[in-house]
Amino acid sequence: RFGAKIMKQLFSLFLLILLSCSMNNTNTIDTIKQNSKEINAIKKLLTAQQACWNNGDIDGFMEGYWNSEELIFTSLNHKPAFGWKNTLERYKNSYPTKESMGEFRFEILDVRLTSTTTSNLFGKWELIREKDHPNGLFYLDLEKFDENWLITKDSTVSF
Repeated sequence: RFGAKIMKQLFSLFLLILLSCSMNNTNTIDTIKQNSKEINAIKKLLTAQQACWNNGDIDGFMEGYWNSEELIFTSLNHKPAFGWKNTLERYKNSYPTKESMGEFRFEILDVRLTSTTTSNLFGKWELIREKDHPNGLFYLDLEKFDENWLITKDSTVSF
């Protein structure tokens, strides 16, 4: 009986906190100015990564990622990779040659600033290789560090 009363009070407190947070949060994605300069900088980052990839330069491609142990890379085919070095190693093991890398193509389906220094991006990708054309979707969390946008989380799905 006493435990049920405590749980009811905790639930009420949780609900009150939750409602007060959502009522006071006026910085929804809809109200954040979608600064075209920042969105173009994010697109430029991905275009630079594409050029590095298509030149067989995984190290250059990785410059678009946050060089931190807090970087997260997830895909359906592997366990999550935590950290920049582990992500680099995963790419190098998965794509040991320029031929295995193929030609990288992507299309941005949606990019939104979620604050002045954070963004979400959703797109589709394709690798053009001699024997196959793997493709899928990707979802990126990006953050602006100083004047540079970097990927902080990459979730990729292959079909």
